[in-house]
Amino acid sequence: MKVLLINGSPRKGGNTHIALSEVAKTLNENGVETEIVSIGVKAMQGCIACNRCRELERCVFQDELYDRIRKQLEDGIDGLIVGSPTYYAGPNGSLCALLDRVFYSSSDLMKYKPAAAVTVCRRGGASATLDRLNKYFTINHMPVVSSQYWNIVHGMLPGDALQDAEGLQTMRMLGKNMAWLLENIAKEKKYPEIESAIRTNFIR
Repeated sequence: MKVLLINGSPRKGGNTHIALSEVAKTLNENGVETEIVSIGVKAMQGCIACNRCRELERCVFQDELYDRIRKQLEDGIDGLIVGSPTYYAGPNGSLCALLDRVFYSSSDLMKYKPAAAVTVCRRGGASATLDRLNKYFTINHMPVVSSQYWNIVHGMLPGDALQDAEGLQTMRMLGKNMAWLLENIAKEKKYPEIESAIRTNFIR
């Protein structure tokens, strides 16, 4: 089993990386392979609603990060965790630009894969960030994995997250819960039948 962790922070080795690494370490200890992919500092192309992905079965734009995540999905990851710092009570804009494209063009590859959001903040705004990230999962038949508290770690300066004992424990419990859910899903391999989508527009 394998879980892909997306680090939505441009800071290499920052607090979001620390939080995700704590989850990854716990997953590894429970027999789950992990890989952390960071968005880095390059500009990220957003979705332009061209719908070409419906023809191409992938996003029309070619960039290394999208291609790397798309390949992981095609190779069959079992779970997904997305981490982000909190900017103005929301996720990093570059991360959302990437997730918009990934989820719109690759939703069929993610159905029924357990997912979780992790966020880091100095003081506040993290719950709104979690809410925004969780919406990607809840529109796509993805079970959302919980922990003992909201998946939040506090810290401003690089390394501050290491001092948040409760936040790091929350990350470890998230890893344990994700591993437990993956193990039980692997035993059953039974998913609900998906109905054909009904689209009701408010303006006809």
